[in-house]
Amino acid sequence: MTSPGDPLGLHRVVPEGEPGAPVPLPQRAQKLDSDPEKHFDSEIEVQVETLNIDAASFRQMEEVSGGDPQKVGELVLETVRRRGKQHNPVTGSGGMLLGKVSRIGDLVEDRGVALGDRIATLASLSLTPLHLSAIRGVRPASAQVDVEGTAFIFATAPFAKMPQDLSPRLALAALDVAGAAPQVARLAKSGDTVLILGAGGKSGILCAVEARRRVGPKGKVIGLESFAPFAQDLLALGICDAVLELDARDAVAVRDRVAELTEGDGADLTLSCVNVPGCEMAAICATKDRGKVYFFAMSTSFTACAL
Repeated sequence: MTSPGDPLGLHRVVPEGEPGAPVPLPQRAQKLDSDPEKHFDSEIEVQVETLNIDAASFRQMEEVSGGDPQKVGELVLETVRRRGKQHNPVTGSGGMLLGKVSRIGDLVEDRGVALGDRIATLASLSLTPLHLSAIRGVRPASAQVDVEGTAFIFATAPFAKMPQDLSPRLALAALDVAGAAPQVARLAKSGDTVLILGAGGKSGILCAVEARRRVGPKGKVIGLESFAPFAQDLLALGICDAVLELDARDAVAVRDRVAELTEGDGADLTLSCVNVPGCEMAAICATKDRGKVYFFAMSTSFTACAL
């Protein structure tokens, strides 16, 4: 007989601190119990195929491993072994995963999936119990890691069934950043000038496409990308009025180049889709007074923004 478990996943949290101390939620917990031999009626179990690591986390692991994909895989294994989840201790971020449903608890049979369905988690890996038995490959271009393992989806954690008309890896990459473009649709208006930092990445390109739709022929879309190949790809797409090959950590240079393109006004809306810290001031300085800045990047320091 299996236990029902807690809808928020408290049953997987490994206690820490003094006896009787408040139990943290799974995302805040230092460690989760990801024992694949333990089953709960409020969980969906998934045989994991691919981890889609968030951009800030993957870049941090690349930097400390000297860009060696094998060492990145070893870092992922070590993090999951130590914490029971892919929760980068430096960036505090996770990602999402792709896998096939292998067990459905009695209390979550109404969630619209069947055994064998391929799904992607929409809750962060930083709160998803994960047990890995092997790393099968690391693909730096997409920040994806092919693995063998088991994950557990809590009753309250969202997920999506994979579409049939897209490759699973492409769909996973798109779902990972799917929250960015809808914000552009809500915030950008006809005639606006929209600046996108990190415009050559996954979220940046989606934001640029949506910005182009929203601002219309009288508006302007400015893409900023520091990685030359990505900047060239972005230029070739023809969705930006201007592509600036600049480092978003150089706030003064970004401010000045955007001012040149906007007659000194700055952007009406700036979107930060970068994968490194230290870009907050560029986003703020390049935006006009009473303009809007949307920070999508997991590397954002909101303390820096506030101060």
